[in-house]
Amino acid sequence: MFRFFSRPAPLVLALAVFTCIPVLTALVQVFQIPFGTYPEDSARLAVAPFAWFVHVLAGVTFGIIGPVQFVRALRHRFGALHRVSGRIFVLSGVILGISGLSLLAQVTSQRTPLVDIARGLFGLALLIALALAMAAIRDRDFLRHRAWAIRAYAIGMGLGAVALVFFPIYIITGQPPNGVASDILFVASWVLTIVFAEVVLRYSSHSPPEFPHENRQPQRL
Repeated sequence: MFRFFSRPAPLVLALAVFTCIPVLTALVQVFQIPFGTYPEDSARLAVAPFAWFVHVLAGVTFGIIGPVQFVRALRHRFGALHRVSGRIFVLSGVILGISGLSLLAQVTSQRTPLVDIARGLFGLALLIALALAMAAIRDRDFLRHRAWAIRAYAIGMGLGAVALVFFPIYIITGQPPNGVASDILFVASWVLTIVFAEVVLRYSSHSPPEFPHENRQPQRL
């Protein structure tokens, strides 16, 4: 199964399906926040409207561009477009991480400290992963660059797994899950997203390089 997801097309499709709920939710909030029409369970975030709006806007951009960046045809045939969209991907990821940390500092939490600690760590991890991805591409290490980009996407869009677990519960009960057990499940779902990305990367490393010429290290003068 993991070898299946290590291929470009299945990976892109899986990422798009996996992140559709948080991306669509954030897209709706992009229009709700300016008009104050957001649901009551999100009203507490209104104490930091700018950080909240920037966060969801960056999340939409990051979530949509991410899968596109792993499309082989884009890299092969439209290298310049891939580089431009890659810069947008990194910029939106940085904004997503910083605005998330800002919200964490400004908004009173309704969950246990476990969730707040996890969100803080994931926000910092996202920024570090993006920095390492950029460092790799400057060294012309394409495989390492792709690996850190996938890690960054898994961290930044970890709410996809949370949504897939929590959304059915919300539909059935009409209320978002609460309590210590739900917070543990929240963090575990996010962690499993990152673990899944690592497993996919490990299987990819045992497969023939997608681009043989991209596996070469830069020559030292």
